[in-house]
Amino acid sequence: MTTDVQPDLLAMSQRERDVLQVMQGVIDGARTQAEAARLLRRSVRQVRRLQRRLEAEGDRAVVHRLRGRPSNRRADPEARRRVLRAYRRSYRDFGPTLASEKLAADGLAVGVETLRRWLLAAGLWERKRHRDPHRARRPRRACFGELVQMDASIHDWLEGRGGPVVLIAMIDDATGRIAARFYPAGTVEAHLDLLGAWLRAYGRPAAVYTDRHSIFEPQDKGRALPDGVTQFGRALGELGVGLIRAHSPQAEGRVERLFGTLQDRWVKELRLSRVRTIEQANALLGRLVPEHNRRFTRAARQPTDAHRRLGPGHRLEAILSVQAERVVSNDYVVRFESRHYQLLKPVYAGERGGRVVIERRLDGTLWMRFRGHYLSYREATAGVEPDRGPTPPAARPSGPPRPAENHPWRKPFQPPS
Repeated sequence: MTTDVQPDLLAMSQRERDVLQVMQGVIDGARTQAEAARLLRRSVRQVRRLQRRLEAEGDRAVVHRLRGRPSNRRADPEARRRVLRAYRRSYRDFGPTLASEKLAADGLAVGVETLRRWLLAAGLWERKRHRDPHRARRPRRACFGELVQMDASIHDWLEGRGGPVVLIAMIDDATGRIAARFYPAGTVEAHLDLLGAWLRAYGRPAAVYTDRHSIFEPQDKGRALPDGVTQFGRALGELGVGLIRAHSPQAEGRVERLFGTLQDRWVKELRLSRVRTIEQANALLGRLVPEHNRRFTRAARQPTDAHRRLGPGHRLEAILSVQAERVVSNDYVVRFESRHYQLLKPVYAGERGGRVVIERRLDGTLWMRFRGHYLSYREATAGVEPDRGPTPPAARPSGPPRPAENHPWRKPFQPPS
């Protein structure tokens, strides 16, 4: 169906009709130019110029002269086609912000909002509307090192190009500075390793904020044990670092929003670099983490640093280990993980029958400590039990003694002749 547009009709916006109504009073002599300038919030000179245009052109004078014509500031159509072609080819699922950065690196500079409009018009991007319940954001801490959030992200980071990997990250609450590393699994050893990297780089923070995973909160069949302590909690206790456990994922908003950003940006970076192994992924993080900190770290409200230096008594290789206690037998043998270890000289008072602390360190070595002394040991020969002393005599069988083989009772019965 076609619609006939009358040539004498002039399309105007409400604002243009308001201007025309005010200026009509000036033309009719019912209103002064100064009064019209005050109503239109323009200068008298602009009103005078507009009046001359109305007298010469009629009502069309209040309509913008570019109405219905392409903008003088529009982008080159050929440049738009090149950008959209490059986006379809290499950055199909990239957001406008990240895609704008990558296109600029390819020599196709385009603004983020301009690219967003182009992608929306081409059907290559959809607006994401979030209608979550209202939550009040907790203000940032005042200074660097006052609170550090820690969490793990299980995600298809390599998009099927390699085995599963887990990203563990730490983010400072006041500045947004991060530390991150990929691991095969989100184990306690992986969390202790990243904690060690933070400690060596910045020192001991005042507190670490985590979720209620069993790595941070001792549990028994899914129920929290308020009096227990995990390996991670023990390590923080020896370092003098507080442990705060969140009651909901939203309470960890800082690190959760970080993962939302990284799962978008870093997945694409790993794809562009054709990363297939965890070693290649961590090598790429050597560039991505400093770049993220350079771009997104902000200044804290207070310039002081709440981190504390590591003291001479803080042996990180021992503190950041998985520890267990075992009892020393009378022959100075310790059993651990179905293996026997013979403790060697020197012998310390109370060692026999005492408890030793076994440290399974992050480098895979095994250390044994007794009251601050590290002990020398050797593993017992496989398949041979260690010497347990003389074997006690066999116990006598219970009940009366059995008769001998040639006892008359064992002869067959013969009736008398």
